[in-house]
Amino acid sequence: MPSVFIKTYGCQMNERDSEAVAAQLVAKGYTLAPAEPQADIVLLNTCSVRDNAEQTALGKMQALIGEAKKRRPDQVFGFLGCMAQSRGKELIDRLPDVDLVLGTQKFHRAAEYLDDLLAGRRDKVVDTAAEAGSQATIREHLLNGTGSKAATAFVSIMQGCNQHCTFCIVPFTRGAERSRTIPDIVAECRSLVAAGVKEITLLGQIVNSYAKRDIPVREGKSAFVQLLEAVHAIEGLERIRFTSPHPKGYGDDLVEAYARLPKLCESAHLPVQSGSDRVLKLMHRVYTRERFLEIIRKLRAAKPEIGVSTDIIVGFPGETEDDFQQTCSLVREVGFDQAYLFKYSPRQGTPAATLPDQIPQEVIEDRHARLFEIINAEGRAKHSAFVGRTVQILVEGPSKKNDARMTGRTRCNKIVVFDGAERHRGQLLDLKITRASNFTLYGDPAIVNL
Repeated sequence: MPSVFIKTYGCQMNERDSEAVAAQLVAKGYTLAPAEPQADIVLLNTCSVRDNAEQTALGKMQALIGEAKKRRPDQVFGFLGCMAQSRGKELIDRLPDVDLVLGTQKFHRAAEYLDDLLAGRRDKVVDTAAEAGSQATIREHLLNGTGSKAATAFVSIMQGCNQHCTFCIVPFTRGAERSRTIPDIVAECRSLVAAGVKEITLLGQIVNSYAKRDIPVREGKSAFVQLLEAVHAIEGLERIRFTSPHPKGYGDDLVEAYARLPKLCESAHLPVQSGSDRVLKLMHRVYTRERFLEIIRKLRAAKPEIGVSTDIIVGFPGETEDDFQQTCSLVREVGFDQAYLFKYSPRQGTPAATLPDQIPQEVIEDRHARLFEIINAEGRAKHSAFVGRTVQILVEGPSKKNDARMTGRTRCNKIVVFDGAERHRGQLLDLKITRASNFTLYGDPAIVNL
């Protein structure tokens, strides 16, 4: 059977989609190649959130095709995901050697279409049509893809987004919100735990909007909190996380769940995007600065040790220096454990792309650099406070930067690196923190004697 290599750009949902496609192909007898040159099929799972992500994927595909013409002209190439959804046949018009373009509701069709292409039954395939029930097709996992049991796993609970933030292309590439059923999700989680998984992260574009139109509020609990309770009841599961939520979905029932459900990790990712009410309104974020701060106060009252991270955009059209300073002051007031900082990038077809007062690139770069310094200082202070403390981590595997060391996460989502061994993977270990960088903790190497 042929071999396949999948390269993924973008978010954790894209990573999860790629894993499911790979698992489906392996189930049909395909093998996974270690790199592009060894693969019979190369698939790029793409992101459209920012223009440079699209340009990177296009450049990568052009380079791969150029190499293939020299080495192996029979190599099959395909685009999957968000850019495939938004551009469709245009990608083949631009790059005629591309064989497959598969949209965000068609990941489960990859094996079928690749079989047809390899057998000569089709010359090219472009499929970006909507498909009912596609939200329930991302189920398969490659738990042993690294040769060791996985400690953590992502579970997709829904597809799409109804929010329509003015800067975001996701509602156009992922469609409207569509949620899986609670029994279906719980069955997948239960099978993962049976295979040795200790921590599950629930995924959705706005994960705390889960099934709000399908499942009624019961005893004051939203559909998402009902799902958390159902997953929490799975015997053998140690930890639950979720991403990415929207501040609008942080009702009191969800805040209370942090205090009530011991498996729900004290970690919250709340994308704020801006500290200015005027900019938030232009973004169509449907909350104010004060409402965001209120959520943070309630979360910290429920779980004082909670780790809080966020997303921020600088240089949104019309953002004044005063607006930017309000974002800086919000960052200092909240004291985020981590913040992901993005330079505004206009996306064709979004309302923000046509707004007046687009910010010059040099101003965006300057604001990005200034806010980045503040974020680093906040992160350094937060992480330094852990030095000398003993924390519990779930060991995930080798460190990405140094595979001779092991890494894990605390319940509040701090990355911890230590001198461990493969036998520690999947274990809950107590480590004494000996030093810290801006966003990483380092544990006592005496752990290797356990």
